[in-house]
Amino acid sequence: MGTQPASLIIACGALAREIVALRTLNNWPHLAVQCLPADLHNRPEKITDAVRAKIHAARGQFASIFVAYADCGTGGQLDRMLAEEGVERIPGAHCYEFFAGSAAFEAMAEAELGTFYLTDFLLTHFDRLILRGLGIDKHPQLLPIYFGNYKKLTYLAQVASEERIAAGRAAAERLGLAFETHLTGYGDLATSLAQAASPTTTHTIAWQN
Repeated sequence: MGTQPASLIIACGALAREIVALRTLNNWPHLAVQCLPADLHNRPEKITDAVRAKIHAARGQFASIFVAYADCGTGGQLDRMLAEEGVERIPGAHCYEFFAGSAAFEAMAEAELGTFYLTDFLLTHFDRLILRGLGIDKHPQLLPIYFGNYKKLTYLAQVASEERIAAGRAAAERLGLAFETHLTGYGDLATSLAQAASPTTTHTIAWQN
């Protein structure tokens, strides 16, 4: 029995809204999306096994698979596993890099090494993922332990919004950091998904039963 025609994107939950928006904007109804919990950002050692499980569960169900994860702190483990499975991912060390673009992100990082980055998703869930997720809400003494070496918070905005910029500035003040914002749009995420969605793409794996 052959595989189904749809392509599957296995994605970080922090990218769900952006991926769904791109699928709608570009009319990719054949592109299925399965997301893992965004909370894995705080437990990168669990990302590789979680992605592998999704890949194994998808075998025989999709014509191709692409992983919308950066390395995300796995220390190369994700790439080694994907090489074993024959599946490619979006390039970059962090989602910040593929939103901003590799060259622009490298320039920002070199300009100020002590920068903490937020995307639209991370800003929206700042309290849950950062303050509560790291325990800072209940143990404020942890704040300088986590953020003492940072000097600036840079908000990489996918969608222009004065309200979100104000929220980003408030987040920076909460962490005691200077604030900066850059409108990135969807960056390399859009390019990579367009390639993954193409019926002629050759960089995703196809299984046959």
